[in-house]
Amino acid sequence: MNTDIINIIDVLHVIYFMLPAYLANMSALVFGGGKPLDMGVALADGKRLIGDGATWRGTGAGTCVGLIVGGLQGFISGSVLAGALTGLLLGLGALLGDAAGSFIKRRIGIERGRPAPILDQLDFVFGALLLVSPLVNLPLYYIVLIMVITVVLHLSANIVAYLMGMKDVWY
Repeated sequence: MNTDIINIIDVLHVIYFMLPAYLANMSALVFGGGKPLDMGVALADGKRLIGDGATWRGTGAGTCVGLIVGGLQGFISGSVLAGALTGLLLGLGALLGDAAGSFIKRRIGIERGRPAPILDQLDFVFGALLLVSPLVNLPLYYIVLIMVITVVLHLSANIVAYLMGMKDVWY
């Protein structure tokens, strides 16, 4: 029975830890638009560097949301500065990871809006964890748990948004 409580606590802990990244990623979609990060640049193969999906406004807004959420978490835990820095790194990392995922998709010929299973769900997680890694040392168990939880949350949120008519595709 104690194992179940520990697992539930671990699940809640990793969701709470990743909240700045999760909310930054969602905020970039809500507040995005405008000039793309790649400024319309295409590589020699004629494909865009990243595409229109990753924008300066979305990246800025999402990063600010990560910073604010992390700052609030830091206020709760007693260190606003540490929380804000963690939130900033998680938020910015999530958005850079998402942009890197778009870069990879363009290179392998997957158009914007088309699915790339696992990459679509975890690119922002890899970016967030990479950027925050100099500050926070997570055990491998937590990293795996973050990936599993993120895939479930990501697909669930997309399915709900699709059923509500907010998305054209369920993925």
